[in-house]
Amino acid sequence: MLRTLLLVATALAINLHPAESFAQIFPQRTVKFILPFGPASGTDITARLVADRLAIRWSKPVVIENRPGGDGLIAINAFVSANDDHTLLWVPVGTFAVHPYDKDKLPYDAERDLIPIANVTSLFLAATASTALNVGSLRELVELVRANPNKFNWAAANGNADFLMSGFLKSNGLEMAKVPYRDILQAPNDLAENRIQLLSSSLAIVTPLMQAGKVKVLAVTGRRRAPSAPDVPTVTEAGYPALVMESIGGIFGPRGMPLAVREQIAADVRAAVASDPTIAAKLEATGQVVDVRGPNEFAAGIKEINDQLAGIAKVLGMKAAQ
Repeated sequence: MLRTLLLVATALAINLHPAESFAQIFPQRTVKFILPFGPASGTDITARLVADRLAIRWSKPVVIENRPGGDGLIAINAFVSANDDHTLLWVPVGTFAVHPYDKDKLPYDAERDLIPIANVTSLFLAATASTALNVGSLRELVELVRANPNKFNWAAANGNADFLMSGFLKSNGLEMAKVPYRDILQAPNDLAENRIQLLSSSLAIVTPLMQAGKVKVLAVTGRRRAPSAPDVPTVTEAGYPALVMESIGGIFGPRGMPLAVREQIAADVRAAVASDPTIAAKLEATGQVVDVRGPNEFAAGIKEINDQLAGIAKVLGMKAAQ
């Protein structure tokens, strides 16, 4: 009789507090992270480092599924279609935040389908010039381009790096030809060979050539200098605070995932990162810094980026897709 009463009480507790109970036992099976980039990308490196530690903490497998292409839409569609609370999306916010402005129609609703769980890192975006220009600062580049309209070429990684630089060039009356890339990883070599003269991208993809002296990183767009490039000024220090943009990225859950579950996953991510002090150093080498935030903080960071992109869109004369 006592055993029966205990079972009934337990069942009632679970029914009364389903989110809290589920949060305490998450995960119940294998967890999958879907990524919009291929192996060895900064996002991939981060996800694998954290996934290994989470697998130990959770005593459940944590697998990575790389779904590159389509400006992030392939990965996002795969995540939304899964509709599974153990299939999560790991993505930089800048990858999808510009979709309303560069897509005529979206197959997903970010507010409904991409539910913030945990920001994991802040990524550094950089404005990098060809050394052939012989400019030592962002201001010198602006003056050179203004004096030579349509003489130089530029390129950018898809997402907020592209959007941010497009707005900057237009607001400063700078005329450069944009060179599109299917694979932005080819752009740094073209920059080193002076086939393009300006690149807006993650700091990570230009770091090897910067260290070899073959390109000149003029500034990073964050509010602080990058640990991996301490001599490179921020855009504010360079005199162009309008270029400030925090580039954050992390984990999203499917629609309807309870806040208690998301908070528990975020707490586990924080603990997993803290459990291995080498993670921070490894991520700094890829142009990132550890920046773990819970669901509400992550949502606030996303809103800040969305508000900033909306302002840039007005400068560019663009409207968001309905």
